[in-house]
Amino acid sequence: MPTHAEKKYCPYSAQQMYDLVADVDAYPDFLPWCVATRVREESDTHMLADMVIGFKMIREKYTSEVTLDPGCEVKIVYKNGPFKYLNSHWKFDAEPDGGCMIDFFVDFEFRSALLQKVMGAVFNEAVQLMMSAFEKRAIELYASP
Repeated sequence: MPTHAEKKYCPYSAQQMYDLVADVDAYPDFLPWCVATRVREESDTHMLADMVIGFKMIREKYTSEVTLDPGCEVKIVYKNGPFKYLNSHWKFDAEPDGGCMIDFFVDFEFRSALLQKVMGAVFNEAVQLMMSAFEKRAIELYASP
């Protein structure tokens, strides 16, 4: 039920942003509420990953199937955990100045009405915090000193 779609210019290359988003192992280092991740399977085009999200007294683990199209797209499809469904994608389109246009989309619904109500109340703030965390991480990794 909560859905968010956003397109945003980024001064870093499509490849740099793809690499950042595809590095699921690093998420606990910078992503709010991400307590832990574990990549169970990985190839150049596929990943099966677990993520543990913690928010106040709530802690949930879920598994996603991630399709990787190097340099331009990351698709996430929910497999197991507290959601009825979760679909998300990141697309990166190169811009002439060396930056990229990021197209981000997420759509999900929790199985638990209580969890849905709690997360629904903070959904927009949570998405903005998450996007900001990815932007800050890009600056840390790619900004010139």
